[in-house]
Amino acid sequence: MNKWILGARPRTLPAAIAPVVVASALAGADFNWLRAALALQVGVWLQIGVNFANDYSDGIKGTDDDRVGPTRLVATGLASAASVKIAAFLSFFIASIAGLWLALLTSPVLIVIGIISIAAAWYYTGGKNPYGYRGFGEISVFTFFGLVATVGTFYVQTESVTLLSFIVAIPMGAISCAILVVNNIRDRVKDEVAGKRTLAVRIGDQKARRIYVALLVAAHIAAVATFISAALLTLIAAPVTFLVSKQVLGGATGSALIPVLGRTGKLQLLFATLLAVALAIQ
Repeated sequence: MNKWILGARPRTLPAAIAPVVVASALAGADFNWLRAALALQVGVWLQIGVNFANDYSDGIKGTDDDRVGPTRLVATGLASAASVKIAAFLSFFIASIAGLWLALLTSPVLIVIGIISIAAAWYYTGGKNPYGYRGFGEISVFTFFGLVATVGTFYVQTESVTLLSFIVAIPMGAISCAILVVNNIRDRVKDEVAGKRTLAVRIGDQKARRIYVALLVAAHIAAVATFISAALLTLIAAPVTFLVSKQVLGGATGSALIPVLGRTGKLQLLFATLLAVALAIQ
């Protein structure tokens, strides 16, 4: 596979796609193909940009020198640090173009939100004091891949914000956080050695595993909290939730967690699809 596709980490893209799917369904009669497509471009390219930025920053810091998981371009020498940095900024630029287009169609406030989002993406592992190294990654993921992505996509199509748009953003943010948590559980020991104080490092292995399960349960509760009877369709995803939760609580470690990471990403797409169907038929 092309090294740049590997570096983009396509398995993480459900975190960018799912909020757009759900918010577009919630938009109902106001659904707009162009604005939905632009919102998808923003989300996907921001996610890719984050992945390249993390590869670059962790690579030059030496954090990825001995790591299980997706191929790291800088750490493995597949690409130079400079070229990966350029890939990150190019991804952010593409996201910015789509975001600027949306801002021109709706509100200039989106420009400010876009700048903040890109800064959050870069400083997750970049800069002298990255917040991802201090255990705040999950908060950022919930905020930007949950609330901002879902409510933002709903807003650009309807030019309004509702309580329901925030409620349906919760499961999107919660499952995205679960993806990050299981990733950090897998890397916990090596992150601690490298000085990367992720949430899993700060609270310990067992508590991190319980938080992973709690996030998935919270996603199901939030769907029910919409008080839309059709939202019970999301319970179709419950067996997958049970399966991955059992694996994580069962103590799977290292490479054994890589399939769990992939299944959690698939769970997010499944959950988003079911919730979108429920919102569309309400």
